[in-house]
Amino acid sequence: IYQPRTQFAHKGNFGHALLLAGSFGKMGAAVLCAQACLRAGVGLLTVYVPASGVNILQITTPEAMVLTGELEDISSYAAMGIGPGLGTTADAVTLLENILQQNENKTPLVLDADALNILSTHPELLSKLTAENILTPHPKEFERLFGKAANDFERLTLALQKAKELQCFIILKGHYCFIASPDGKGFFNSTGNAGMATGGSGDVLTGILTGLLAQGYPPLHACMLGVYLHGLAGDLAAENISQEAMLAGDISKYMGEAFNQL
Repeated sequence: IYQPRTQFAHKGNFGHALLLAGSFGKMGAAVLCAQACLRAGVGLLTVYVPASGVNILQITTPEAMVLTGELEDISSYAAMGIGPGLGTTADAVTLLENILQQNENKTPLVLDADALNILSTHPELLSKLTAENILTPHPKEFERLFGKAANDFERLTLALQKAKELQCFIILKGHYCFIASPDGKGFFNSTGNAGMATGGSGDVLTGILTGLLAQGYPPLHACMLGVYLHGLAGDLAAENISQEAMLAGDISKYMGEAFNQL
């Protein structure tokens, strides 16, 4: 699955990603997501944030460009990620609705965190998902989206059912992430550890997935390589700094070692 770089590649070869993330008091999620997207190898990154978050992004992540105000044209982006720290205000709902409606060219899209919470309260938007879309719920977000399951087996069965029904990919997050594909197949990831059970780890995964999609990885390959690298970087971080001391940002810091292992 892994696609090594050619000797004479330039940034235009690795896609331009758009992340829509952050709100007042939750800009950390946008920062973690953006830094992970860059560490995944994206060529260019733009982050759409509220005006209150511009300085935070420019200072913490100078490699990213920042947008605020009206978001007019999304057709030029190779992939998009939406949700980390976004909030569930009326403005956030409108933003997600507009993205799903405007996305006529079926640009690959990762939906996480508050984007999933909005979908759970506006289920009519689920009909706008495509096979280029990836949902990344943890068990509680999955329950809000699709209802309760009596046990893990039923939850996995439901994930496969919903991925096929909605024709999208679902990554059910956990120690061994489960990928449900729209063709009815399921895959378990083999990397990761309990040190990654900390706030922000999911934001990092969203950034990684968006970065891989922008580079041209097909959605299934982005899912498989994304969760593998995410978990491997977490395993390398745990070896060096312990599971207990690990922060979500440490996963991004060990992405380089994870790529070197590939």
